[in-house]
Formats: sequence, C-alpha cells, structure tokens
Amino acid sequence: MSISISKMSRIAGAVTLLAVMGCDSTAQEQPVNLTSTEARLSYGIGLRMGQRMTADGMTIDVNAYAAGFADAVEGAEARLTDEEINAEMNAFQERRQAEAEAERVAVSQANLDEGIAYMGEMSSNEEVQITESGLQYIVVAAGEGDSPTLDDSVEVHYEGRLIDGTVFDSSYARGQTVTFGVTQVIPGWTEGLQLMKPGGNFKFIIPPELGYGEGGAGQMIGPNATLVFDVELISIANSE
Repeated sequence: MSISISKMSRIAGAVTLLAVMGCDSTAQEQPVNLTSTEARLSYGIGLRMGQRMTADGMTIDVNAYAAGFADAVEGAEARLTDEEINAEMNAFQERRQAEAEAERVAVSQANLDEGIAYMGEMSSNEEVQITESGLQYIVVAAGEGDSPTLDDSVEVHYEGRLIDGTVFDSSYARGQTVTFGVTQVIPGWTEGLQLMKPGGNFKFIIPPELGYGEGGAGQMIGPNATLVFDVELISIANSE
C-alpha cells in the first residue's frame, strides 16, 4: 500500500499522545489520566494514527516522531529541511510500491501455476470439454432451443468460485437472476454462453486469459486467477 506525501504530512502534524508523554522511555511509562475530554481526544487520535501508520507498513521511531511533533507545537526550528523530509517520504513510498509490486508478481505467478495444474487435472475428466480458446466446460443439463448469439441478452443464475472453492459471487445467494448482453461479460462467459440453450446448466472453468487476466477483479479475484462458474441459462432476450 502506498501513502501520499500529503497524507504523511498530515500524519506528522497530527495530535498524538507521544508528545504529551515525552520522548524518553521513562516518560512513556508514566500513567496517563484519560478523564478529561482533551486527554481522551488526544489519546484516541494518537492510537488511531499509530494503527494507520503501522498498517501502512511504517516502522516508527517513537522518540523521533515525538520530537518532531514537539518541535512543531513549540515552534522550534526544524531539525530537517523540507527537502530532506520530502526525500525520506518519497523513498518510503517507492519502497512500499516496490514491495507491493513484488508481492503482486509472486501472487500472480502462484495463481497461474495453480490454475494450470487445476485445468490439467480437469482435462483428464471425461465430462470436461475444451474449446480451441482453452475454455473448459461441463454440460450438467443440455437445455432446449436456440443458443444465444452476440446480439442477444440473456437471463442467468450463476455462482462463481475460485479453484479453492471460495465463492466470490452468486446470484443464487442474492435470490435474483441477472440479465446482460452476451458481449458485456468476460471472454470466457461470452464464448460459453453461446454453447448453451435455455434451461441448460453448464460448469465453466475459465483460465485467466479468458477471465480477468493479470489485473484480477475486486478484493477476491487475484491476478491470473482461474475461475469456476456454475451457470444456468434461464432465457434469451434479443437486443432489438
């Protein structure tokens, strides 16, 4: 997670209990009276700020932080120039971005490897059919009538899962079908829907290149995730 210079500037200027408690360890061990509104507000702000800074991956030198705060409140001369402070903030942000990117790359490769292994196992299942694009599907119920075309809209019920079984979306859970154009979804769905007929029920196993790719989607679908969907085609509605 990155943190902006403006956000860090607000952090540096926030009211915290550290200044009240002082910079040395002996002062920090002194009991704090939290009966007054001012003290309770100061403590709450300090606690929340510390939690946020820790969550942002910052390793805080408590004494240095308190000294900077005290200098600001007392109007003392700053011990670092604005250029020096900005340089440290920029360096921190760059480190965090590099760490986040390295983590994303590692997760992406792990998801890709796991997906390839999963689809390799599924390909040995005699029920699984594989299209030229790499989409895998199982016909649970064939349905009847015409298949939708790229010009159609469809009404479906569905459940989407990661290959570890985690459900990330389900119209069944919401108790309501969904209607959309055949071309308004990920490529694996667009291709798979055209294989179905009303009343049909298919299982799609969608590789990342036919899903959300390296970008992933939302909080649950990571980069290069292979996805599994149970899809029930309720009806077809021509877009005209």
